[in-house]
Amino acid sequence: MTDTVAAVGAAVTKPTMKPARPFFSSGPCAKPPGWSAERLATASLGRSHRSKVGKQRLQHCIDLMRAVLKLPDTHRIGIVPGSDTGAYEMAMWTMLGQRPVTTLAWESFGEGWVTDAVKQLKIDPLVIRADYGELPDLRQVDWSHDVLFTWNGTTSGVRVPDGDWIAADREGLSFADATSAVFAYDLPWDKIDVATFSWQKVLGGEGAHGVLILGPRAVERLESYTPAWPLPKVFRLVSKGKLTEGVFKGETINTPSMLAVEDAIWALEWAQSLGDGGLIARSDANAAALDRIVAERDWLGHLAADSATRSTTSVCLTVAGADEALIKRMAASLEAEGAAFDIAGYRDAPPGLRIWCGATVDTADIEALGPWLDWAYAEARTAA
Repeated sequence: MTDTVAAVGAAVTKPTMKPARPFFSSGPCAKPPGWSAERLATASLGRSHRSKVGKQRLQHCIDLMRAVLKLPDTHRIGIVPGSDTGAYEMAMWTMLGQRPVTTLAWESFGEGWVTDAVKQLKIDPLVIRADYGELPDLRQVDWSHDVLFTWNGTTSGVRVPDGDWIAADREGLSFADATSAVFAYDLPWDKIDVATFSWQKVLGGEGAHGVLILGPRAVERLESYTPAWPLPKVFRLVSKGKLTEGVFKGETINTPSMLAVEDAIWALEWAQSLGDGGLIARSDANAAALDRIVAERDWLGHLAADSATRSTTSVCLTVAGADEALIKRMAASLEAEGAAFDIAGYRDAPPGLRIWCGATVDTADIEALGPWLDWAYAEARTAA
């Protein structure tokens, strides 16, 4: 038996086929296909992270990240506390203040770094903004400054198109919040001095831990500059004027969750099984499938109108006539049916939908979502 609801003068039949894994949250994101807790290695659990097995697993996780990201040996990788936020603030607190600063903001998290720079560090940065759905004019960036930006705006669905806008002969450092970009794009590591992310995005890992990647210019800054403000213990990356290399060899600043580390290792090994570029290919296929859904519906649109700067992971959609209440009704209806979880747009963004298209989502589930969006929109309009 099927149910129907009327909307915009038509009847919409409730679909019978649901996404097999209706997990479309933009963080924490869907687990990789085939994941189960029983498949995680457990030898490190209940052991000290400073034990031989603990250090080996932390180093293995770092080695896997380097391999999957094709990260050059010039860049260091550290596992740090506080998810992506902790990693990015660690970079800001330890390296900013030597040079002028430019901050780019076109969504909520970019605005968060503006707030940190202005209200917490009080460094009076140059702020270049754009509205949700748009990208600032990157030609305005002065690379004698340190530059803070999000590679992929998770709450707006807008990303920088590439690294061409980052000057090769820059005097300042590039600070890339890459949490919903890394593993989904082929990032130009020669243009990135600092990158941060968390496992909970494209890898579908657990939260609480961040990853800090430092290029050689960032290391030089850390070893040659001491900021004027006090640094909490969890932010300290230098001892006696030298980088604390142990942090980038699995000797974490504070106690990590080895369960979260094992979860990340499983996801990274899955990523390796896909072959070179496999994660990027899956994300691209998912975004293309969602593009087709949008193109077939006149009531759906992309918040990021320019396809050249549109995210292929956190895809943000506009909904004709939508306000916050209608979006909540749509999301609640889909969740109640087990057809899609956590697809309402970010609380600070314009009312709309946000569909995660990262590599851990199956394209068939994106395709199955389309008819359910029709049904939920019809139901929400009827209930208005």
